[in-house]
Formats: sequence, structure tokens, C-alpha cells
Amino acid sequence: MLILFLLFTNLTFSQNNEKEVLEYQKELNESYLNPETTPLKEEELSDFKGLNFYSYNEKFVVKATLERLENQPIFKMPTSGKNQPDYKRYGILHFTINNQKFQLEVYQNIDLIKMKGYKKHLFLPFIDETSGNETYGAGRYLDIEIPDGKEILLDFNKAYHPYCAYTIGYSCPITPDVNFLKTEILAGVKF
Repeated sequence: MLILFLLFTNLTFSQNNEKEVLEYQKELNESYLNPETTPLKEEELSDFKGLNFYSYNEKFVVKATLERLENQPIFKMPTSGKNQPDYKRYGILHFTINNQKFQLEVYQNIDLIKMKGYKKHLFLPFIDETSGNETYGAGRYLDIEIPDGKEILLDFNKAYHPYCAYTIGYSCPITPDVNFLKTEILAGVKF
């Protein structure tokens, strides 16, 4: 009976999570297609048909352990433009995909966390073996929140490209070398 309950619980979570991801992707697409919210220039928008996504894949929804880092110095995050915002390393995320262990550094934007609704915001840039082929060469991003405990759910189905993947004129953070995953993350936005 317990095994059936666990299977049902996992199936329900998977269905709910897939529905949430599809809603997220729909909203992201709508923001790009809306002339009021798009980062695209008028001439780019006229040719833009929408973002392309990998099919939802629950294999890329993983539990990570957050190793918090104390007393980290503030640094200027390198970007593709002139603007270099202040960030600090918040922690290291440890997780497993396909029985392979990985870790990624996660960051806080010093100005952003002062804004209402962003106090718990964490920024996770990463590069994987799809980068430069099926996805943007400079990497993709995930936005996550500081968990109450040490465990955090990473849903790579919500990975997105920076605006710089589609247009010019933005200063997009450059993914640090330490955040290269030696695997393919076949989830989230692709070209």
C-alpha cells in the first residue's frame, strides 16, 4: 500500500510540476511577444515566432543540497556590456543527474535583493554541453529562492536564455567557469 501511495504521490508531483513549467513557458513567451514587455527591437519582434523549448523532462528536476558560504566579498559580475553589477557568492549547490554528481555556485545580486519581493532571490547561471549548439553559448540562467533549510529544488525545465541571446544592447552576466556542467541539460529554453 505504501509503495502505491509513493508512486501516486510522485506521479501527482510530476503532473503538477509539468503543468507549472508549461505555464511558466507560456508566460515567458507572452512577455517576449508583447510589444510592451519584450526585450526585442521592433524589427526583431516582427520576425520572432516565439521561444523554443525542450520537452518537459522530470529527470532535470533535482533536489540539491545548499552549502551556504559565509562572509563572501562583493564582486563585480562580468557581463557582455559595460554594466557590471555587484554580486556575492551565496552558496554551492550539490546535486546528482544520471548518477553523476555536480555542483554549481549560486549568487545574489546586491541591488536586486534590496527590492521588494527579491530578498530571497538567488541567481544561477550555468553552461552545459548543449551550450553553443542547441542553446546559447554563454549559458542559461535559473532564478531560485533561498530555502528555509538546506534542500532546494532545481528545475532545469525553467532554464532560460539571457536577453543577449536574442538582441543587442543588454549587459548580461557571463557564466563563471566554475559553473560548467559536463553533461547535457536537455531542458528549458533552446534555439
